[in-house]
Amino acid sequence: MPAFTYTAKAADGKTLTGNSEAATPAELRQRLTEQGYTVQKVAPAKATKKATKASNQPNFLDRFQKVKLSDLSIFCRQFSTMIDAGVSLVRCLDVLSDQSQSPKLRRIIADLRAEVEAGNMLSKAMAKYPSTFSNLFVGLIRAGEVGGVLEESLQRLSTFLEKDVELRRKVKSAMTYPILVSVVALGIVMFLTIYIVPQFLKMFIDLGLKAEDFPAMTMSLKIFSDFLVDKWYIMILSVVIFVIAFKMFTRTKFGRRVYDRFKLKVPVFGKLNHKVALARFSRTLSTLLTSGVPILQALETVAGTVSNEILSDAILDARARVREGDVISEPLRKSKMFPPMVVQMISIGQESGSLDTMLSKIADFYDGEVDAAIASLTAAIEPILIVFLGFTVGYIVIAMFLPLVGLIQGLSGDNGDGDK
Repeated sequence: MPAFTYTAKAADGKTLTGNSEAATPAELRQRLTEQGYTVQKVAPAKATKKATKASNQPNFLDRFQKVKLSDLSIFCRQFSTMIDAGVSLVRCLDVLSDQSQSPKLRRIIADLRAEVEAGNMLSKAMAKYPSTFSNLFVGLIRAGEVGGVLEESLQRLSTFLEKDVELRRKVKSAMTYPILVSVVALGIVMFLTIYIVPQFLKMFIDLGLKAEDFPAMTMSLKIFSDFLVDKWYIMILSVVIFVIAFKMFTRTKFGRRVYDRFKLKVPVFGKLNHKVALARFSRTLSTLLTSGVPILQALETVAGTVSNEILSDAILDARARVREGDVISEPLRKSKMFPPMVVQMISIGQESGSLDTMLSKIADFYDGEVDAAIASLTAAIEPILIVFLGFTVGYIVIAMFLPLVGLIQGLSGDNGDGDK
């Protein structure tokens, strides 16, 4: 479908310019008029390439870099503001490229500018960078271009990304303390077993105590310490092999399904992962439907953004049923992956024609549920880690003092026999 550039005036007097696809200029004029715009000019997009080669040339380090969601959120918010103010699409991208804080995003925006200036659609240009712009991102931009409401799509994208960033931040902040305590505990245990325990064992042997006479606790600690000191490379190699094997396993469809099901069923963390996935599902689908994306396309996009194969299969099954004329709530209920409250609210939303609003309320509810789950999880993990650290250090101390007690008792027995 050919692309056209247009200039139109909104009801509030603002002049808007942009690119959009249409079969003919008359079709684009009619579409913009129906949206309340006064069309001033429609012309075929010219194929020009003024961008420099350096701007479009991908950097070698790009493959190792990742554009942060916060940077994308700022990009969308600023982009929307300039489009709403009537700034041309090419000029917007030019400004955004100059002020972006991310080097990789700056190069990508420069290439997007070149593509748009050459007459291509912005959504098609973004589709060249799937690692940066997800299917959701590209789908919303395309819906905004087709409907002539690009600034609204960018606003919704920015709001969605801000919510997603906030959700990820809460989960990460909740896990920071347990991870920190775990690392410190591991460091203390490693230090004691590698440096302190061998010194004590050497002292006991020098005092005449044979290794086979060590108590069971001390002997088990000695075996563990000797392994870390003499065969540390085996432990490192085992960890490396396990990580590689795990990654290879989870890259297969079967392995990914097993791991995703495990994440949903694992004690304590499973419920949290499930609530996070439900919040993302609801927020994403609500954003797509609000932007005018057809429900079949929206469900297909959502299935690729929930980051869980089990939920993704349930969503794709619901999409197939919807395509056959069924309602979306029934297949979601049968999958048993969506709680009854979610199914009922989706059913009511469909019946009342306000599915996007209901999904937004579901997302807000599960955001609150995630907050509560994180708070309770953090409160439960802290004492468990402290007890574990105390038990481990206590075990090492007792194991080191048992031979010493035996030596003292032996010396006391020898003194008693000498007195007699």
